[in-house]
Amino acid sequence: MTGLIAGAMLALSGIAWAAEPIEGNWKTASGETAAISKCGSAFCVTLKTGKHAGKQIGKMSGTGGNYSGEITDPEADKTYSGSGAVSGNSLKMKGCVMSVFCKSQTWTRL
Repeated sequence: MTGLIAGAMLALSGIAWAAEPIEGNWKTASGETAAISKCGSAFCVTLKTGKHAGKQIGKMSGTGGNYSGEITDPEADKTYSGSGAVSGNSLKMKGCVMSVFCKSQTWTRL
């Protein structure tokens, strides 16, 4: 009986420490690799490959597959309000200017 309780407690502790769906490495629409990891109470998006490797291009907050915050176009060096939605191994990223002019792209989990 105690083994069963210990197993249940161990399983529940794993749930508490499970990573958010957004965390991990993603292939961007332009072919670079972006790493998304916890940074404080948010998730930071950092390019790992390409011309802008090492540059943080976003910061988002949220849980359960839906996130919002800011995303930067590293080529134009412009920051937009952004959102991300994870569905399986896809991350739909959306950046908007004044919540009217928006552009979306889908990233794939590596």
